[in-house]
Amino acid sequence: MTTASPTSVDPVPIPLDDDPGGGVLGGRYRALTLGIVSVVLVIAFEATAVNTAMPTAARQLNGLGLYAFAFSGYFTTTLFALVVSGQWCDRSGPLRPLFSGIAVFGVGLVVAGTAPGMWVFVAGRAIQGLGGGLVIVALYVVVGRAYPERLRPAVFAAFSSAWVLPSIIGPLVSGAVTQHLGWRWVFLAVPALILLPLAVMGPALARSERERPVVRGAAFDRRRTLLAAMAAVGAGLLQYAGQRRDLIGLLPGIAGAALLVPAVLGLLPTGTLRAGRGLPAVILLRGMAAGAFLGAEAFVPLMMTTQRDLSPTLAGLTLTSGGLTWAVGSWLQGRPGAERYREAMIRGGLVLTAVAIGGAALVLFPAVPAWVASVAWGVGGIGMGMAIASVSVLMMKLSTPEDAGANSAALQMSDALGNVLLTGMAGVLFAALGGGSLAAAHEGGGAAGSPGAFAVILLSMAGVALLGALLAGRVRAKA
Repeated sequence: MTTASPTSVDPVPIPLDDDPGGGVLGGRYRALTLGIVSVVLVIAFEATAVNTAMPTAARQLNGLGLYAFAFSGYFTTTLFALVVSGQWCDRSGPLRPLFSGIAVFGVGLVVAGTAPGMWVFVAGRAIQGLGGGLVIVALYVVVGRAYPERLRPAVFAAFSSAWVLPSIIGPLVSGAVTQHLGWRWVFLAVPALILLPLAVMGPALARSERERPVVRGAAFDRRRTLLAAMAAVGAGLLQYAGQRRDLIGLLPGIAGAALLVPAVLGLLPTGTLRAGRGLPAVILLRGMAAGAFLGAEAFVPLMMTTQRDLSPTLAGLTLTSGGLTWAVGSWLQGRPGAERYREAMIRGGLVLTAVAIGGAALVLFPAVPAWVASVAWGVGGIGMGMAIASVSVLMMKLSTPEDAGANSAALQMSDALGNVLLTGMAGVLFAALGGGSLAAAHEGGGAAGSPGAFAVILLSMAGVALLGALLAGRVRAKA
C-alpha cells in the first residue's frame, strides 16, 4: 500500500448533505466522488486479491525463485511514476495522467494475466506499477483542484474507507476465483471492473477542469525525473544481482548501487538516511515501517500454502485481520489528547509491528495453530495504523505551508523506496535460502522445503521494524 492506502488519512464523518454549499455527495460533487472512490475501491481490491493469487501464479509459472520480483517490480516502477505524475499534473492538470495511468494499469493486468512465464508476469506487474503511480498522484491532485478545502478531509476519509471492504472480501473472492477458475482471472477481470467508475467520473472531472482557469505549470524537472529513473533502475539491478549470487551478478550489483545511492540522496531530505532529528527521521521511519510490514506480508500467503498446506482462500484470509485493525490503530492515534503522545504512538506502533511479524513466524512450527498468523497480523495492523498515521501527522506539523507539498512527496517517496528495497531484500534472501525449490517439493506432495527461508525473511523484517522503534525518539525536532 502506498499513497492510496488506508495509511493516508484518519476517518472523519463524510458530509452527505445536498445543501447550497454541497457535501461530497451533493449534486455538484456526487458523480466525481463516486467515480474516484470507485477507482480506489478497484485498485484496493486488486492489491488485496493479488497477495492471495500470487503463490499459485508463481508455482504454475515455475517462478517461485522470482516471487519477490512480482512485488518489488511493481513498487520499483511506481517509484518512477510518482515523480512523473506529480510534474505532469502540475504542468497540464490531472486528466491526462489519470486516464493514461488507468490505461497503462489495465495493460499491465492483461500482460500479467496472460503471461506464459514468470519473467513476462513480472513485466506485467512492472507495467501495472507505472500505471498505479500515475493514478495515485493524479487522484490526490483531483481532490485538491475539484473540491473546496472544507470537503477534502471527507474525500480522503472516503479513500481510506474504500480499503475496508476489499480487505474483508478481497482474499475470499480471489481465493475462490483462483481455486475454481484459475489465478489468471484475478488479473483479467479487473480491467472490466474499472470501466464503470471511468464512465461515471469522466464527464464530471472534465467539467471541473473546464471551470478552472488555464494555468500552464512549470516545465518538467529533468533532474528529479532522472533521479527517479536512476533509483528505479538501480533497485532493479540490485535485485537482479541478488538473484544471481555469482560473479556474473557482481557487475549489475555495483552498477545498481552506483545509481541508487545518489538517487536516494537527491530525492529525500538531507539527513534522512542518518535519521537526522525532526523531519528527516519522520521521512525515514515511514519507509522503514511500510517496507518492513509489506515486505513480510508479501510472503505470508506463500508461507501458509507451502508450509501449512492451506488453500489460497484461507492463506489470503490470514491477512484480512491486518486490513481491519489498521483502521483501529489509525483511530486510536486520532483520539483527543493523543497528540502529546505522538512519539510514543510511533514507537509503540513499530514495536507492535515487529512483534506481529515475528509472531507470524511461529506458525512454521507444526504444533502452533495456523490461525496464530492471522492474530499476529491483526496486532501488526493496529501497530501500523498507529505508526503510519502518526508519522503523517508529524510530517505536516514540521512543514511550513511553502514546503508541505515537497515534504508530502518525500514521505510517499520514502514509502515507495522502503517497499522496493525491503521487498527486494526479502526476495534475495528467499532465493539464497532455496526458495525456488519450494514449488517442486510442494507440488510433488513431499515436504515443502526448509522453513528457514521464511523464518529469516520474517525475522529480518521484524528487526527493521524494531530498529525503527529505537529511532522513534529522533522525530523530536531540535529545540
